[in-house]
Amino acid sequence: MYGRVVRRVEDPRFLTGRSRYVEDLVPERALRAVFVRSILAHARVIDLDVADAAAMPGVVAVFRARDLTIAAAPGEADPFERQAFASDVVRFVGEPLALVVADTRARAQDAAETVVPGLEPLPVVLDPRAAADPGSPLLFPDAGSNVADAFEEAWDEDVLAGSDVVARVTVRHQRVAPAPLETEAVLAEPGGDGSLTVWASTQVPFSVRDQICERLGLEEDRVRVVAPDVGGGFGAKQEAFPGYVAIAAAAVRLGAPVAWVPSRSESMVSLTHGRAQVHEVELGATRDGRLVGLRVDIVSDMGAYPIATYLADTARSMLSGVYRIPRIASRGRSVVTTTPPVGPYRGAGRPEATLSIERAVDVLAAELDMDPVELRRRNLVPNYRFPFTTAVGSTYDVGDYERALDEALRLAGVKQRRREQAERRAAGDRRALGIGVAAYVERTGSARKEFASVEIEADGSATARIGTSSSGQGHETAFAQIVSGVLGIEVARIRVVHSDTAAVERGEGTFASRSLQIGGSSLFEAADEVLERARQLASAFLEASPEDIVPTDGGLGVAGSPASAIAWSDLSAASDGGSLSASARRFQQELTFPFGAHVAIVEVDVDTGEVHLLEHVAVDDCGRVLNPMIVEGQVHGGLGQGIAQALFEEVVFDEHGTPVTSTLATYLFPAASELPSFTTLRIETPTPLNPLGAKGIGESATIGSTPAIANAAVDALAHLGVRHLDLPLSPERVLRAIEEGGAF
Repeated sequence: MYGRVVRRVEDPRFLTGRSRYVEDLVPERALRAVFVRSILAHARVIDLDVADAAAMPGVVAVFRARDLTIAAAPGEADPFERQAFASDVVRFVGEPLALVVADTRARAQDAAETVVPGLEPLPVVLDPRAAADPGSPLLFPDAGSNVADAFEEAWDEDVLAGSDVVARVTVRHQRVAPAPLETEAVLAEPGGDGSLTVWASTQVPFSVRDQICERLGLEEDRVRVVAPDVGGGFGAKQEAFPGYVAIAAAAVRLGAPVAWVPSRSESMVSLTHGRAQVHEVELGATRDGRLVGLRVDIVSDMGAYPIATYLADTARSMLSGVYRIPRIASRGRSVVTTTPPVGPYRGAGRPEATLSIERAVDVLAAELDMDPVELRRRNLVPNYRFPFTTAVGSTYDVGDYERALDEALRLAGVKQRRREQAERRAAGDRRALGIGVAAYVERTGSARKEFASVEIEADGSATARIGTSSSGQGHETAFAQIVSGVLGIEVARIRVVHSDTAAVERGEGTFASRSLQIGGSSLFEAADEVLERARQLASAFLEASPEDIVPTDGGLGVAGSPASAIAWSDLSAASDGGSLSASARRFQQELTFPFGAHVAIVEVDVDTGEVHLLEHVAVDDCGRVLNPMIVEGQVHGGLGQGIAQALFEEVVFDEHGTPVTSTLATYLFPAASELPSFTTLRIETPTPLNPLGAKGIGESATIGSTPAIANAAVDALAHLGVRHLDLPLSPERVLRAIEEGGAF
C-alpha cells in the first residue's frame, strides 16, 4: 500500500475536458442570478429602489432582504451575525444588497446596474490595530466594540525575565486572496416533490446542506448538496456562504433552477480573504543563544464579519514553532474592519505563527551576532523529547527537526553559498545574494472523525464512500489505493464516492490537511473489516483457517497455495446480500504535527529593489507516505502559494476602503516562469495516532516557504543595514528599506 506511485485516476477527465464543474451542470432553462453589491465600504442604507430593475427585459425577480425568508442562525443572538443581504448598514465594498434573477446572465447584470442604492456614508475602519481602540468608529454599535473575540495567556507574567538580549519585531501578515481557478459557483434546482438539489463549489457539502436547511426551514432529507469537480478551494470554500443560501431561497421561491457563477472581480470581494494579522513579537535569550521566553501580541483582522475568530487562537497554539521555549505569553484580539471577511486560507494560522517565530529567530541571531542556523540548532526540540508539550499546551506527536534542517542545508549547499555571498559583498556586487532558512512544525487533523464505508459489488469490484470532498488533492486515487492495499482489488476496479449528501451517509469535509489521516484511516478500518468477513466466508469454501486466507489477484486464497482461491464476485454472491460491506467513523485522539525545513536562495537588485528567487529547497515530513506523486504535487502547489505570498500577493484598499486589487490585472501572482525548479525531499516519521501513520501534507510547503524567502531577502541586505522587511517583497518596499538602512 505504502510508497506506491499510482497515477491519479481523476486526471484523464481533467486533461480531456470531461470534468464537470458547476458551470458545466447548469441546464439551459436555468435562471441566472447577479447580486447588487455596495460600492461603499461603510454606509447606512437609506433607500433601495429596485422597480426599474424589476421592469427590465428578461428579469424574473429582484429580491431584497425583506423579500426572502431567511432565518437567523440558531442559538443566541449574535451582534456580529452576517445576513445574506445588508438591510440597514453595509460594512464592506461588495456586500450584497439585492439579488436580480433573469433569463440570462447578461440581462441580470444589466438590471443589477440600474439599481442605485441610497447610501449615507459612515466612517471607514481599515487598520485592525486602530479598530481595536475604544474610540474607533463601531461597525456594530450593539456589540459595543470592534473586538469580536479576545484571549490572554500569561500576559501579565514576565516571560522574558532572565534574557540577556530581547529581539523585537513587528511581523505584518498581509491580506491575500485565495483566488481559486473556479469561483464559488452554485446551482440550486427545486424538485416537483418539494426537494431541493444544490450543486456547489465547496469543500464542505454537508455543512452547506445543514446551513440551507437551518436558514430556509427545510427538512434535511429533502435537501441534497453535491460538490462536483471543484476548481480549487485552499480553505476559502470551507464556509457555507450566505450567497449559497440566497440562491437556494430564490430557487425555492421561483420554483425554477437558479445559478450564480461569480466573475473573477466579484469573487475577489465575495470570497473570503486570508492571513491579515499583525504580530508584535518579543523573543528573549541568554548571551549564548538559549531561548528564555516569547511574548506575542496578535491582532487579527476579521473584515466586516468575524466568521473565523479561531484563526488567532490557532496561531497562538503554534507560536513555539520547533523550539524549546520555556515561557510564552500571548494576547489575541480578533477585530472587525470595513473590508471583506477573512476566513481560513491554506495553513490557517500556522503560516502566521511560523513567519513570526522564524523572523524573530533571525532578528535575535543578528543581535547576538550568531549564525541563525546555529541559534536554531541550540533550541530545536530533540528527538528524545517526543511527544513534546509546548509552553502553550500543544503536544507534538513525533518529529526529527534536526534531520530536516541538516538535509535542507545539505541540498541547498549553504556553506558554498555563504562563500559566494562573501565574495560578492567584497566585490561590491549590486545583485546581493541572500540565504534564508526556516524550520516549521504545523498541526493537522482537525475535526477528528470522518465517515467511510466499503462494499464489495456483485461483479467483484468495490465501492468506497468517504465524507471528505476533493478540490484537486487526488482523493479518488489515494482512497482507492488504500482499499486496494487492504483487499488486493486493483485500483481501477474501486469506485470512490464522495461529495454528495445523498450518496454518502455523513461527512465533515476537507480542511486542515485531515483527509488521509482521518478519512483514510476510517476507510482503512472499514476495508479491514470487510476483509475479515470475507476471510470467514472464504475459509468455508477453501476449507482453510481464516488466519491462512490472504488477498490474491482478484479474490482471496490460501497462503502458500496459489491454486486455492475464490474470486471476489463469488464471495459477494455468497455473502447473502450485503455482509461484505462495512462502515467506520474512527476518532483520532489527538492532532498530528508534520514538520520540515526550507532554504531559499535569492538575489536582490539593490538598484531596482527586485527580489529574484534562485533556488528553493523544501524538506517536509508528513508521516508515512502513501503515494509519493500526490505528496509531491501537494508540496509543489504549497510552494507556489507560499512563494507568491512572500513576493507578490497582497489585497490593497484605498483610503475609502475600496479594493484596488480586485482583478488579476492588479492582484499579482507568479506565472510558472517566475518560479524556480524546486528541490524537494520527504522524510518520514510515522505518527502512532492512526493506523496509516499519516500526517497532513496539503499546507506544509506553504508554511515553510514564506519565512525562508523573507529571511533570505533580509539576509541579502543585512550588510546595508536592513533588519526587517514587510511582505510582499515589492521593489518599492525593498528600495525604501535600503534607503532607511542608511548604508547607501
